[in-house]
Amino acid sequence: MKPKILIVDDEKPLRDTLAKWFAPSYDCLTAPDAEQALSMVAATPDLALVITDFKMPGASGIELARRIKAERPDLPVIILTAHADVNLVIEAMRDGVDDFFQKPVTDLPQFELRVAKAIRTAALEREVTDLKSQLGTELENFTGKSPAMERIYRLIRKVAPTDATVLIEGPSGSGKELVARALHNLSRRAKGPFVAVECAALSATLLESELFGHEKGAFTDALARRLGKFEQASGGTIFLDEIGEIDLPTQVKLLRVLESRTFQRVGGNEDITADFRLVAATNRDLLRLVAEGSFREDLYYRLNVIDIRTPALRDHREDIALLVSRFLKEFSAANGGTVTGIEPAALKALEDYDWPGNVRQLRNVIEKMVVLASGPRLTTDDLPMEITEAAPDASTPRAAPAPPPSPATGSRPTEAAPKAAAAPTTLADAEKAQILAAIARCNGNKSRAATLLGISRRSIHRKLKAWGEKDLDADRTHDLSQQP
Repeated sequence: MKPKILIVDDEKPLRDTLAKWFAPSYDCLTAPDAEQALSMVAATPDLALVITDFKMPGASGIELARRIKAERPDLPVIILTAHADVNLVIEAMRDGVDDFFQKPVTDLPQFELRVAKAIRTAALEREVTDLKSQLGTELENFTGKSPAMERIYRLIRKVAPTDATVLIEGPSGSGKELVARALHNLSRRAKGPFVAVECAALSATLLESELFGHEKGAFTDALARRLGKFEQASGGTIFLDEIGEIDLPTQVKLLRVLESRTFQRVGGNEDITADFRLVAATNRDLLRLVAEGSFREDLYYRLNVIDIRTPALRDHREDIALLVSRFLKEFSAANGGTVTGIEPAALKALEDYDWPGNVRQLRNVIEKMVVLASGPRLTTDDLPMEITEAAPDASTPRAAPAPPPSPATGSRPTEAAPKAAAAPTTLADAEKAQILAAIARCNGNKSRAATLLGISRRSIHRKLKAWGEKDLDADRTHDLSQQP
């Protein structure tokens, strides 16, 4: 079934031309004005996209977009216009317009690519929104709207309902146990037990007894029979954290458990069967351990049925402000509610730090800052030494952000670039120049640029990706990391 799109323009020849062009791929509806378009939007719940002219009798394209977004914020809108005005761009972006295309429409294949991209982007955003709704209270334990975190949410939704074994890989403090608990709580085993085992905290002998249990008299201190973690997890989920620390003899026994779901207690001869789901986690490179001979290859592939990778915090810095806000509220409430916010300079220092201990370290730092705060708002004076000593010397000159590419080059890299002083000649160029200038003014911080422009950070991220621009935050971090 082809996606439905609505083409709105008071010029019938243009409506018909676009409808004919898109007909092979889309079910095309047309309307001559905003009022009729609104009626058709209301009557077509499966509408995938609206294309509208900017200047029409009655309500303008921007007014139409505003009214559509008020009722259906997830429905993408593309405006066609011959007016390349920066103020128009900013107004339209604030009203939720997803894209612009210059009139007259001479490059129909390029326009179709933009339409397809807008539909795909909207579908992805709906998927993430639906996922957050489905996860409900489980997602309350997660904080982040970055693409890296959205991938985690999607994987949790897909994998949780199954009984597939999951291997969670990621650095310490990146939230591997949160993922494991979400997988359990969103599964059919949610009413069963969630049993966590910290493998690195136990010796080989203790770990074997902990996992499989023991019979009375199995060893000196075995004064009574004890059920192991696999038995305790029957009907639920067992989470083996830092599984890369298990010794080879225990790995052999674990492999048998995964293959047959049976095992024997230490000192026993009876085969015991348990119905559990296994979720394992590691901060080590298991494939490297396999190559070194310290981790069994067959066990690795038994564990790695589904692989979920939790990112280091430095790889999704755009979530730091959200995490800081969450932790600040949590610890302020626990300490009398005297701290109400954080100064921009202090937040910037936190965003620039590399966080070797990831989210867990950030949480501890915010708790320390709140407890020792000297006023109602956290400032750079409240930053712990580990942050201030890692900050670059302010007197060291930074590499200036590269000037935005000449707007006149558009998206065609083969064209010769005009003089840098050339002004934007199209609406899309004006939009690009305005956004890049705001990002440069904010030293690469897209969150602040979004605030400056009065739009969402998601919009900026989507535009940069469409333009093929490099991640300016990542460039800024790289520059800082090269300084002594």
